Amino acid sequence: MQRIEEQQRQVARRVDKEDWRNNWTDWKWHVRHSVRDIKSFEKLLGVEFPDLERRAFSRTVDKFPMSVTPYYLSLIEADDYENDPVFRQAFPSPHELEIGRFDMKDPLHEDKDSPAEGITHRYPDRVLFHVSNLCSMYCRHCTRKRKVGDVDSVPSKKTLQKGIEYIRNTPQVRDVLLSGGDPLMLSDERLDWILGELRAIEHVDVVRIGTRMPVVLPYRVTDDLVNMLKKHHPLWLNTHFNHPRELTDTSRAALAKLANAGIPLGNQSVLLAGVNDCPRLIKTLNHKLVKNRVRPYYLYQCDLSEGLTHFRTPVGKGIEIMESLRGHTSGFAVPTYVIDAPGGGGKIPVMPNYVVSWGTNKVILRNYEGVITTYAEPKDYEAQYCDRNCDDCNLQLKEEDAEEKCVGIEKLLSDSDDTQSLTPIDNDRIGRRTDAA
Repeated sequence: MQRIEEQQRQVARRVDKEDWRNNWTDWKWHVRHSVRDIKSFEKLLGVEFPDLERRAFSRTVDKFPMSVTPYYLSLIEADDYENDPVFRQAFPSPHELEIGRFDMKDPLHEDKDSPAEGITHRYPDRVLFHVSNLCSMYCRHCTRKRKVGDVDSVPSKKTLQKGIEYIRNTPQVRDVLLSGGDPLMLSDERLDWILGELRAIEHVDVVRIGTRMPVVLPYRVTDDLVNMLKKHHPLWLNTHFNHPRELTDTSRAALAKLANAGIPLGNQSVLLAGVNDCPRLIKTLNHKLVKNRVRPYYLYQCDLSEGLTHFRTPVGKGIEIMESLRGHTSGFAVPTYVIDAPGGGGKIPVMPNYVVSWGTNKVILRNYEGVITTYAEPKDYEAQYCDRNCDDCNLQLKEEDAEEKCVGIEKLLSDSDDTQSLTPIDNDRIGRRTDAA
């Protein structure tokens, strides 16, 4: 920590020689002095890149802009910056210009699944609400690189109102995730207004905020912000730590403020080659998170966005990491490893296979040690026939709004739906039947 504190003082003096002591903890000061060019980066970090590298870095910045807060830059070990996990997440790499065969601008089809401006509605009961297209730092592994630096598209109040109206007019939406950009780039007043509008919608049960501010600019978590957020419970917040080095004294203080305000905290990490693709490192990260009252929520396989090929690991590396967690640490310290399916298919959990075999009366399982065991199925279980008429069900779910319908795989398992198979639209075999008819 002494190294970090000394480096922060050096960076602060290089940014603002006159008044750095008073300004270092002001989050708006960090935003105003975000590093956006190679020369400034070299000056603040105290390094000098070779000319050839500098030109390559500049070409990358021309396509994918750079923005790094002085705070986050101060976490980089200047003596070994090339291998530094903070540097690799913050600084442009020429590898970003290597667009792979399967790379896409919008791999998750967020724009196609947008029924209203600013809204992505993929899952039945929840929506993602894009409330800001600005970030204090542009993460090099961002899945929304297509929107990075789009300063002209900060949503106006009128635009935000369209998203709120869609949510108000869509009663199945019970969960709203505020995303961006970073929602905490908005002013306290604008965020307060958005949360107030959403809280006034009767069918919205919970609101979540997705932010990386506790990682890259923890000074944004001010007492005023926390006091405002407390007014809008139930409110959840997910952040984005990828490496144990990011959990500094300052970030821990920010997390403590939020947790003390009664806001449940989760973390969504991305598996990144050369940054955190190590079982021991991920376990250390998760242990530090739970120690600070943050539940590891997701471990993402890196998306197929343009320019991220150098960050991707094989899925097998993710499975290896999960093997090192399940059984080897507390269950609440184990995130769900997911692939966010290209084409808007949503998050698909991927995990080691613990079911060895399955017979009529027994399930054969193995544990984390390799112990093989059996679980006997009940002999006289009588399945509860479900016609999805919850009002008449003897399981006593007395809910006024108990309307149910089946979607996807659920249809094949349900008693209330006669669907026997799900067939892709472009299935050749079905196409031949149609042609023959």
